[in-house]
Amino acid sequence: MLQASAIGVFDSGVGGLSVLRHIRAQLPSVPLLYVADSGHVPYGDKTQDYIRDRSVILTEFLVRHGAAAVVIACNTATAAAAAALRARFTLPIVAMEPAVKPAVSATRSGVVGVLATVGTLESARFAALLEQYAGDVEIVTQACPGLVAQVEAADLTSAATRELVARYARPLLERGADTIVLGCTHYPLLKPLIAEIVGPRVHLIDTGEAVARQVVRRLPEALIGRIDLQPTERFWTTGDARSATRIIGRLWGRAVEVEAL
Repeated sequence: MLQASAIGVFDSGVGGLSVLRHIRAQLPSVPLLYVADSGHVPYGDKTQDYIRDRSVILTEFLVRHGAAAVVIACNTATAAAAAALRARFTLPIVAMEPAVKPAVSATRSGVVGVLATVGTLESARFAALLEQYAGDVEIVTQACPGLVAQVEAADLTSAATRELVARYARPLLERGADTIVLGCTHYPLLKPLIAEIVGPRVHLIDTGEAVARQVVRRLPEALIGRIDLQPTERFWTTGDARSATRIIGRLWGRAVEVEAL
């Protein structure tokens, strides 16, 4: 096993790159490890046990490759596996959750929309968030079948993607939502398109930046202070590595080499 000197991040696919961007911005000199479990995407229609087993396998892989902390860059995997991972591993496990609390604080109309996967919306963790933070604010939820697949194909602007976004945003806007939570890490990669469709008066919220700040807080001080580290990124996929190299390179903004896991 390598000396633990990196941050490991995993997601059901490429959506966690939206979180990885924020982590790189917060920690410009720490090595990053990223696993896209694209051979098993989407997680939203899988059982809790299936997602938990996948999460354990991917976390073990990242630890073997030198992760000093692991980020579950997936709301659905957080709901299914965060507790199990924290019970099993001693290193920091940083998880996601839909940004209900900041959205409730931000809304002016008293209506908050949530775009998410079926797995996230049906989870006990999401129900607990609503119970804790919703208060008198109306929360309108919308599952988004097919949207993850569009991002997985790096299809961020096509007519088909636009039609899906418009279809899922419409019920939220009709109910008066002025704040929309992007409750899946894939969705921030569509933020320019979503913003164009919902208009400038609707505030879009995702949790990538908050997660990155939490990573900084949870990392060992000795790691943050080291000056011998190289700001590298290493990528793996459980899907097709050749296709992933093209897609992740496009979404990351520069050429990368994606290894098969």
